[in-house]
Amino acid sequence: MAKPLIGITCHAFADSWVLRSAAGQPYIDAVVGAGGAPVCIPLGLDEESLDSIYGALDGLLLPGGDDLDPQWYGHLPHPLLGSVDLDRDRLEIGLARRALEDDLPLLGICRGIQVMAVAAGGTLYQDIPTEISGQLAHDVRQFGRDHLSHEIDIEQGSLLAQALGCTRMLVNSFHHQSVRDVPNGFVVTARADDGVVEAMEAPGRQFALAVQCHPEGAWRTTAPAFAALFEAFVLAASGRPAAETAA
Repeated sequence: MAKPLIGITCHAFADSWVLRSAAGQPYIDAVVGAGGAPVCIPLGLDEESLDSIYGALDGLLLPGGDDLDPQWYGHLPHPLLGSVDLDRDRLEIGLARRALEDDLPLLGICRGIQVMAVAAGGTLYQDIPTEISGQLAHDVRQFGRDHLSHEIDIEQGSLLAQALGCTRMLVNSFHHQSVRDVPNGFVVTARADDGVVEAMEAPGRQFALAVQCHPEGAWRTTAPAFAALFEAFVLAASGRPAAETAA
């Protein structure tokens, strides 16, 4: 049986020679490890080319990255807003809206949860340290991608809890933005102890789930439970029920 094709959106990367479209290897490895076939979606595509790629996909993964431009949700820029890329915003928001409309299995990671929220009509906190009081340290990237920095509570019975097999776990964390207003059609299914949204999903859809942490950075080392999240996503993209794979 052919492996499901999982689209992974690219980010812009400039070296001393050329501007490139790039996808993080940890996302690719996580999809391959879960049984999917990754397809990297570059920036700068014409509509016909993008349509051709999208039409072949069985699932879409929105990875981490820089901040979204707040113009997408009608807010003015915060003084501590980080780097933005309107071309990437446009690509990912457009694809997220199409995937939600078509019920294409969709997984968002870090920036990806923010893209999904904005694409569906939500808003963001642009800088957690200055906009949420009493917050945990959510950006601790100096300790590495698989450093587990704080715990999250996961809603019992949620798609995330079913995938991970638990309702509380330690996660890695390197972000300074988060979901503020949850869009219609989504529910919060995990929070940090300071209330920051750590996961949301859309009940009734095949698979529309997003997390604020970085499971692709820890599934092989400090948080092996995250492998099951990618497996659940790829399974949904395959169109096969879980019972079929267990038979």
